[in-house]
Amino acid sequence: MKLSRAASWFLLAFGVWSWFIWVSFVRNLWKDGSGLAFDDAGDPTTYFWVHLLLAVASFLLGTAVGVIGLRGVGALRRESRTEAGA
Repeated sequence: MKLSRAASWFLLAFGVWSWFIWVSFVRNLWKDGSGLAFDDAGDPTTYFWVHLLLAVASFLLGTAVGVIGLRGVGALRRESRTEAGA
């Protein structure tokens, strides 16, 4: 399957954006002082575990999407080099 230049860059940008957003979210979740993520004893709550699981799943999906985009961009660059040399 061949991706267009726009699709490749979009997927790569989406992967980077996903990491940026979810790293920020986990950082904020870890520092939560409202009582949602940690109870009074400082132990993680169900809210914490569910949102951490969502973040990990999003890291994995963002990585997969970003790698697909990166491979698409790389293939397009190799193709343009091959065409320029011919």
